[in-house]
Amino acid sequence: MAFKVYTKTGDKGQTSLIGGTRLPKHHIRIEAYGTVDELNSWIGLLRDQPIDERSIKTLLETQDRLFTIGSLLAADPEKNKMKLPDIKEEDIVLLEKEIDAMEETLPEMKSFVLPGGHTIVSYCHLARCVCRRAERAVLRLAENEKVEELTYKYLNRLSDYLFVLSRKLSQDLKAGETPWVPRV
Repeated sequence: MAFKVYTKTGDKGQTSLIGGTRLPKHHIRIEAYGTVDELNSWIGLLRDQPIDERSIKTLLETQDRLFTIGSLLAADPEKNKMKLPDIKEEDIVLLEKEIDAMEETLPEMKSFVLPGGHTIVSYCHLARCVCRRAERAVLRLAENEKVEELTYKYLNRLSDYLFVLSRKLSQDLKAGETPWVPRV
């Protein structure tokens, strides 16, 4: 029998976690992994743009880590018996190394910059904002349920990576950055 996309088990507003626990679709756990999934889609859109190969490779690696985070969040921490992949400190170190490498070529920031300047840069900023939202959702979940610290640490570093990548892409695309000048 072929696998069907629709199961009809969620038609009444609930979904199952890995481990069998059913939760309402508005539960913070579902919100958290749903936002990680949204982030993964934005990163896929960014990866599909004409950008440098090193960034594409890092974004592809990031998408894999986001699937890992999604599976960890989609599992009932008490009832799941399935072996799942995990986030490692090396995953965070990779992002930090990529940030450091990009910053070597970028001018010093003297002010906040406004998102935009080129569509590709804007995609990067959208991914960064969704990443921050995913991080907030995971932290809300962690207030009441067990969530591995590396999960939200990775999301935090990923948002930093996406910000620096937006600056690098602005430079690569000769889009320039628009500094924010507060009206006072």
